[in-house]
Parts: sequence; structure tokens; C-alpha cells
Amino acid sequence: MKIGFIGLGNMGLPMARNLHDAGHEVTGFDTAQVEAPFPLAGSASAAAAGAEVVITMLPNGKILRIVAEEVIPAMPDGAVLLDCSTVDVESARAVAEDAAKAGLGALDAPVSGGIGGAQGGTLTFMVGGTEEAFARAKPLFDIMGQKAVHCGPSGNGQAAKICNNMILGATMIVTCEAFALADRLGLDRQALFDVVSTSSGASWSVNSYCPAPGIGPASPADNGYAPGFAAELMLKDLGLAMEAADSVTADTPMGRAAFELYRTFVDEEDGKGRDFSAMLPRFERRNGG
Repeated sequence: MKIGFIGLGNMGLPMARNLHDAGHEVTGFDTAQVEAPFPLAGSASAAAAGAEVVITMLPNGKILRIVAEEVIPAMPDGAVLLDCSTVDVESARAVAEDAAKAGLGALDAPVSGGIGGAQGGTLTFMVGGTEEAFARAKPLFDIMGQKAVHCGPSGNGQAAKICNNMILGATMIVTCEAFALADRLGLDRQALFDVVSTSSGASWSVNSYCPAPGIGPASPADNGYAPGFAAELMLKDLGLAMEAADSVTADTPMGRAAFELYRTFVDEEDGKGRDFSAMLPRFERRNGG
């Protein structure tokens, strides 16, 4: 396929590289200077011109709307605008509506798996949009990731992402609380892990991404909490979840509590630039550790 790829940051560049390495004709664009193994265009519209699929990986919904306004007129009839950013549901649906009016397909397909998943082609895509557009993009999902789930109409990919990460944010906090409590009670961390990881308290935060250094599989905790998934990105996703909850008057007290804790951690403490699992040393300090 001829692909335009807009947004060549830590996630976008390796995703685009994987498509290029698989034999697709990729033209990229980013506002920052980057080095890539494929041609770079001078503008987003130039990267999109004539492309069968235009993929975007952008910071937020406002920028997505600006880029979509530029690239939609440059795309040929029947092409697909595939947005892999994590943005608000409203922006995703507005961009999809504009694309449909121009005779284009549109997919919102935020990802899970982080930079390592982007580099290794093992991302999970949560996809909203039509069945037809999903089928056209499926070969690209198979290159960039290990799984793509069609979640329904436009906006539902973003809805799935923020619901998933609301669960993740809350479970990571309570996991960190539990390890800090175990310390105060004199319970060995390895013993706690051995119990919880095979009992009813098991979760991805415990079993696969344990916030305690030296416990369980290797995780950012074993690297000084250098971010695999930065705390400020978790704060962004929890903020999107709270915006969505407010828009439909959903009651999400645990999600809101997680949002407030991460807001404090990032904005008022030392969370910025650290992994979201660095909540554990935060609770250690607060417990006098």
C-alpha cells in the first residue's frame, strides 16, 4: 500500500519503520526533524497526497483536528484515515464525520504496548469505525501489532482505551499501596507477590509489571522507574476518562480518585518523567519508609 504516516515520535517512527520494512510505500511527516529509512514530506498534506491509508500518531485531539482538516482534502476517494493517537472521544467522532463527508473511511485505533510494542510490532489496537475500513486496515494492524479488536463505530476505540487505562491506573495505585502496607506489616515482598500473583488479587499490575524492584518479571521498577509508560501519560488518559465520564454523567469515583492521585504525583511531587509504577516509592515515603 501507499501510506502517509504523520507523527514520527517515539511511537510513530518505529510503527512506520515496521510498515516500510514489510514492503509498503511509506511517506512520513513530522514537525520535528527526524531520521527515517523512508521519504519525508514537507507537510502533512504532501505526505497524505495519493495515499491509500493515512496514519496519524499525535499528542491530543486538538492537534488531530488540525491535521485532519489539512490532510482530508489531499486524500483520494475511498482512502482510510487511521488515527492511532489517544484522544478524546468527541474529537475522534468529529474527525470521522468529516472524513465520511469527504468520501473517506476513518478509524480511531489507539494502542496499548508502549514504545517496546511499537518497536517490536506487538501493539494491541482498539479500533472504532466501519467494518469496511477495519478490513482494509487489518493487514497494517497485523504488521504493527499482535492484536486488533474492532470495538464498534467511530469513537469506540478511544472509549475502550480510556476504560482500559482507567482500570490500569486504579489497579496500579492499589498494588503500590499493598506493597507499601506489606512493608509496614513486616511481610516480605516476594511472599506477597507469590500469594497475590496466584490468588484473587492477581492483575497485570502485579503479575506482569510489578512496581517492586526485583520482584516478578523485569519492569521499570528494576531500572530506577525510568518510564515504560510515563506517569504524565497515565494522567492524560485518566483525564480523558474523566472528561468522557462527565459527558455522559457516568459515576466513576475510583477512576476520579486515581486521576487526582496521579495529578498530585505529576504536578506537585516527583512523578513527572517517571514510570507510572513509581507510585510505590511515593507511598513508601508517605509511610515513613
